Amino acid sequence: MCTRLVRALLDRSKLLNRKALASYAGDRYSWVFSMRVTAASAFLLLLVSAAPAAADVRSDAKKQVEFGIAVAQRGLWREAIYRWLRAAEIDPTYAAAHNNLGIAYEHEGELNKARAAYEKAIELEPDNSFIKQNYELFKEINDRTTRQDSQ
Repeated sequence: MCTRLVRALLDRSKLLNRKALASYAGDRYSWVFSMRVTAASAFLLLLVSAAPAAADVRSDAKKQVEFGIAVAQRGLWREAIYRWLRAAEIDPTYAAAHNNLGIAYEHEGELNKARAAYEKAIELEPDNSFIKQNYELFKEINDRTTRQDSQ
C-alpha cells in the first residue's frame, strides 16, 4: 500500500509539473507554483517513507531484546548485554532495552552502568511502572550495600 501511495504521489507530481510547464509560456507564476508542488510532493514522499523505516527500527530492536531475554534466562548474561546494547544502538528511544541493560549490569555487579541504564530508561518512559519499580529496587539494594560497606 505504501508503495502505491508513493507512486501515486510521484505520478501526480510529474503530471502537475508537465501541466505547469506546458502552460508556462512566459507565466513565471505557473513555474513557481510547479516548483512548490514538486517541493511539497518531495516532502510528502519523505514523510511517507520515514514511517515504515521507524517501525522497522523498533521491530529490529525488539527482536534483539527478545533474544537477549532468551539468553539471559539460560544464564548467558554477557550475550544478553550485547543484545540489549545492540537494541539500544538500533533504537536509542527503546526504554525496554535500557531497562534490561540495567538488570543485566546489576546482575554482573556493574552498578554504575546499571544506574545509568535505569536512569536512561526512566528518562525515556517516566510513567512506566515496571521500569520505576526496577530502578527503585536497585537504588534500595545498592544504597543499603553502599552504607554497609562504608561502616
